[in-house]
Amino acid sequence: MATTRIPWTRDQLLVLLNLYEKIPFGKFDQSNPVLIQIAERMGRTPGSIAMKLSNLASLDAGLAARGVMGLSGASALDRTVWAEFHEHHGSLAPESEALLSELLTGDADSPIEVLPEKISVLSAPAGPTETTAVVNVRRGQRFFRQAVLNAYGGRCAVTGLAVRELLIASHIIPWNAAEAHRLDPRNGNALNALHDRAFDRGLITFDEHLRLVCSSSLRDHYASATVAANFQAYEGKPLAIPAEAAGPRPEYLEHHRRNVFARPLP
Repeated sequence: MATTRIPWTRDQLLVLLNLYEKIPFGKFDQSNPVLIQIAERMGRTPGSIAMKLSNLASLDAGLAARGVMGLSGASALDRTVWAEFHEHHGSLAPESEALLSELLTGDADSPIEVLPEKISVLSAPAGPTETTAVVNVRRGQRFFRQAVLNAYGGRCAVTGLAVRELLIASHIIPWNAAEAHRLDPRNGNALNALHDRAFDRGLITFDEHLRLVCSSSLRDHYASATVAANFQAYEGKPLAIPAEAAGPRPEYLEHHRRNVFARPLP
């Protein structure tokens, strides 16, 4: 007896696109606990979730450029929602966070953390009721942080530090200047708090080959053992980007080099 296929909805695809940005391609497997949990909530099989993520991967130009191909079964709706999501990260990333939370907890405001093979409910921030705008900013920041840190394997791309609590999803084009790109995970690097601060202040950047470059003002402090250990020791070394990660967009890094690097300090 033939089984009836359940049509995918836009909301379900937004949830999967949220996961797509947070889980490496190599983890799109029906044995992944995250996929099992999502499948149970959606009333689908883990295999169908894994297959749909792999269908979406066929639309990923970044993967294709590295010779990685997804499955060929992407539907017209897949293509439409994929294009919409990547064109409108600013609004759809927070929406996808809310949909994911609602799917798993029944509460769109309940924060969820997704790791490549683990998904958990976080404690909601205490305090007065927040406006819709503030809630959306918080959801967007949560999406961006998880997507960036997961892409880098939960490690600082400069030092290799793997203490997640000490890592920052560092914006390449600054948040205030990047409304159209601020929630694009490829506008982020995983950096420890010190190197994030240096990057944000224009004391370091990364060249066309992703190698660390220190400003002349920072080099003036190389006589300090602390500065030498944290900056001189890494100068000229490339960002450590996992093989499955797309890495930062070159145009974002070029913007940082032109507009942020070594700018006059206030």
